[in-house]
Amino acid sequence: MFYWVMKRIFLGPVLKLLFRPWVKGLDNIPAGGPAIIASNHLSFSDSIFMPLMVRRPVVFLAKSEYFTGTGIKGRLTALFFRLTNQLPMDRSGGAASAASLTAGMEVLLNGGLLGIYPEGTRSPDSRLYRGKVGVARLALQAGVPVIPVAMIGTDKVQPIGKRLPNIRRIGMIFGEPLDFSRYRDQAEDRDIQRKVTDQIMFELMRLSGQEYVDEYAAVVKLRLAGKAVEPAAAAEPLASTAADAGSGETLPGANQGTPQDMRKADDGGAAAAG
Repeated sequence: MFYWVMKRIFLGPVLKLLFRPWVKGLDNIPAGGPAIIASNHLSFSDSIFMPLMVRRPVVFLAKSEYFTGTGIKGRLTALFFRLTNQLPMDRSGGAASAASLTAGMEVLLNGGLLGIYPEGTRSPDSRLYRGKVGVARLALQAGVPVIPVAMIGTDKVQPIGKRLPNIRRIGMIFGEPLDFSRYRDQAEDRDIQRKVTDQIMFELMRLSGQEYVDEYAAVVKLRLAGKAVEPAAAAEPLASTAADAGSGETLPGANQGTPQDMRKADDGGAAAAG
């Protein structure tokens, strides 16, 4: 009830008036049934603007730190996230992340729309970073389509570290649903999970026009802050083994190249066709 009231009556109309969001491809969101909406992640406000424009409720997996803050501000933040259909996501990898993704699976099994950021965290510099395989595992196990969505300009509205937003127009582009049903019987195959994830990231790169970096955003953030790279930053949720989870390396034969390689191949094919 709170979600509907805020979206339709209070917060939604104000945000639409101020930021005048433009949208392409909204019809790619199915009118009913489960699906995953996979988005690039430029700003805290992505989780507000995108569900605002989708007709159906979207349940997001949000970082668990938003739900565990202390003091009045921390408690109010946690309350807001719970009331706006967001679920805590433990990003430490392995069993902890697996438990978090179980909640996401329940959303899909109940026929809902699940929003997820494959990069695992906001981009530190507006580039697109390597996706973690949790999104692929969910899509394959649940047998649901993945709708890629590119958020445009939200990094200019609310850059990292800025409390008050800049009033300017933002946009979003919803791509056509990606069907991975041909891999459903290989949902536990680590190579397939990486392949599916890279295909999703390729679509996000194509839609957003962002430069792709074949490295985890969490690792880059730690490096920029002058901190040691913790194993959790490169960990994959639902990894096959502890060694795989901590390495952050793509297994041999895991894909057909990075999204950058896919773009080159795609551009080359288009040139040849022309």
